[in-house]
Amino acid sequence: MSKLDEFIKNEGSAFPGKTYAEELLMPVFNDQRDYLFHAMFDINRAHIIMLSEQKIIKEAEAKTMLEGIRKVARTDITQLAYQPQFEDLFFMMEAKIGDEIGHELAGKIHIGRSRNDMGVAMYRLVLRGSLLQLIDQVNQLREAFLLQAEQHLETYITGYTHTQPAQPTTLGHYFLAIHDVLHRDTGRLWAAYETVNRSPLGAAALTTTGFPISRNRTAELLGFDSVIENSYDSIAGADYLVETATAIMTCMVDAGRWIQDFLQHVTREFGTFHVADPYVQVSSIMPQKRNPVSIEHSRSIASSAYGDALAAMNMIHNTPFGDIVDTEDDLQPHLYRAFANAGRVMKLMYAVIATLKVDEGHTKEMAAKSCITVTELADTLTRDHKISFRKAHTIASHIAKRSISEGKELYDWDTDDINKLIHEFASVNIAEGEWEKIISPEYFVKIRSIQGGPSPKEVSRMIVDRKQQLEKQVQECRRKVKALNDRRKALVDH
Repeated sequence: MSKLDEFIKNEGSAFPGKTYAEELLMPVFNDQRDYLFHAMFDINRAHIIMLSEQKIIKEAEAKTMLEGIRKVARTDITQLAYQPQFEDLFFMMEAKIGDEIGHELAGKIHIGRSRNDMGVAMYRLVLRGSLLQLIDQVNQLREAFLLQAEQHLETYITGYTHTQPAQPTTLGHYFLAIHDVLHRDTGRLWAAYETVNRSPLGAAALTTTGFPISRNRTAELLGFDSVIENSYDSIAGADYLVETATAIMTCMVDAGRWIQDFLQHVTREFGTFHVADPYVQVSSIMPQKRNPVSIEHSRSIASSAYGDALAAMNMIHNTPFGDIVDTEDDLQPHLYRAFANAGRVMKLMYAVIATLKVDEGHTKEMAAKSCITVTELADTLTRDHKISFRKAHTIASHIAKRSISEGKELYDWDTDDINKLIHEFASVNIAEGEWEKIISPEYFVKIRSIQGGPSPKEVSRMIVDRKQQLEKQVQECRRKVKALNDRRKALVDH
């Protein structure tokens, strides 16, 4: 027997072939078992209740069906494994229900629906739960940033643009900026939730059904906010997946940027942040090392979450507008992994930030260096000495260049020498008191009290506002979770 003949013999002569079963049906079965098992039974319950209420099946039949489902739903999923006689988990469970209540009666459960609308509904049920969980995790991280911002209203740091020392600000101002990005990330996740939490049930294969079903009732029983009205859209629309993937990707890209900042701040050269001992690792050969592994892992895990979400996006791109496997079993695991990894990032960084220590003396010292308060010289010349800002900027630039060339900081200059440099451009004298303010990071920050600025008073105002917003959003998330849990309990106990 040739190698090819042996292969054909091993593959079998009927669907599914050995390779197809091992490389596709088995992995798909495992994913369905691990993620969709409970959602599948919830949809069965809601559909049966609706069929009974609509007088499509008898009440006694519905009771028998629901009892059979109750028994089969208790199956220990860890003991479930792919069996060749069943194409997937759905058909295996349908057969088990049939064994409990009789296959003729079990066959009625499928009246007025299709694997198409059922499949999309299962994905939406799982995704909405994942979205709420991630929203909760992001909210916890936001709380940690707000608490740290509150503690560091007057912790002066160097603000950077183009990776270069730019102007003094405060750590509270910086942490609040990160919080506000996370706030918008939460908004995008909520928007995805609103798109996801709509019911496709009743669309059947594509064009609804001739049975007098109630689409609104199944949506209500399952806690969906509404029905996707157009039945073609219910099956063909994949934008709920796109929006979900996009929200995850944006959140992870945003996180990756400030996580990278943290990795700089924990270096000995920067020396700004001190990561708590439970989240650093000592080198196996260099005992002086405090490796910030928690932050490093968070950065790479964020990239992994982004990659899985992007894979889902790519699988949808340029696909036909209809029911297709691209948006079904092969795609969904990428989103499950993306959610899991995004949650890991949020929890790891919560632990790091909640326990973070800051070398405030060092940050204040650095905030007075690199001529980063020199913008205030230009502002003072314009505001108090009526010099045009462009000319004042030229004067400030000249003094900054001289300072750098002579290896000086602004505080190394006395007022007389500064005035000599100014006189090269204008007949203006800076008073000693003015110069002391100009070189002061504290004054630089204090005077920038415009809305959104780093002034401790303004940052404190913003923190109060953000705390109120966060509390409302935390409560809203809890209400949603509780409402869905109550709805599911009522459904299971029906």
